[in-house]
Amino acid sequence: MNGVLIVDKPAGLTSHDVVNRVRRILGQRAVGHLGTLDPMATGVLPLVTGNLTRLAQFYTGAEKVYEGIIRFGYSTDTYDAEGEPTGPPQQVTLNPEDVEAAAARFRGVIEQTPPPFSAKKIHGVPAYKLARKQKEVVLKPVQVEIKELDILEVAGDQVRFRARVASGTYMRSVAHEMGQGFGCGAHLASLRRTSVAEFSLEDARTLEQIGQCMCGQSGASAGDSVGLDDIFVHPRKLLPHFPCVTADEPTAARIRSGRTVNLPELSRARQVKVFCGQRELIAIATRVAGTLFHPGIVLSAAGALAHEER
Repeated sequence: MNGVLIVDKPAGLTSHDVVNRVRRILGQRAVGHLGTLDPMATGVLPLVTGNLTRLAQFYTGAEKVYEGIIRFGYSTDTYDAEGEPTGPPQQVTLNPEDVEAAAARFRGVIEQTPPPFSAKKIHGVPAYKLARKQKEVVLKPVQVEIKELDILEVAGDQVRFRARVASGTYMRSVAHEMGQGFGCGAHLASLRRTSVAEFSLEDARTLEQIGQCMCGQSGASAGDSVGLDDIFVHPRKLLPHFPCVTADEPTAARIRSGRTVNLPELSRARQVKVFCGQRELIAIATRVAGTLFHPGIVLSAAGALAHEER
């Protein structure tokens, strides 16, 4: 079963928990995710299955969009609502103009220190493992980009926001640092990811919907019922910035065996998606010269094995 499916991750599960559940539902081991979500966070978690796990390399720098709430008045050791308060709470009433001015300082390319409870490694050890043992965690600031940070509502001690960010940005750190700027502390009270790259909540299915579809259960209401094709993203929608071509059978056979092919209609493209029929994505091919393309990533089952054995 080779495909991409988008899970609407519930709160309380790690991204790895979701991967394990989908492995059991689909009955296959080859399942991975395209970008971790914290256990507290919900929303878009793209999963790649079967041979399409090879596409993960194209999503390492994927842009992401979040909506969430920052609560002011105290900070926590994890920078979110699941952590322990680092001080007594303060009574806070926020001024929308002050919040907007603070948000402006986070827009663009900035230096950001990752949270101590994060997967960033210190001498090969994830920071969160050291933090859990109450060992000192010293992380260096890294350059990130917040392309948009919109303040949607200011109510009492809470700020509701929407952010569009480059890969590697921690919204927990944004909340923490904004609280430091106000001198009262703050933490991320909730977070929902609404898109990753070309995938959005419109593509997402709950774990229950995926399970019902795969197990043939009929307990879902008519509005929630989905078919097998519905739970997977149509392959033609993947990597929309790559042009695609449909290969005839002789060309597809060459591609499946990892051989260079001539694709004259795509002479200006650097990388292309190659299909056999409408739904079978068989390769990502790279132009080597003129109209000659080499299938550097072979995705069809037989072709992938043949390519690995070369």
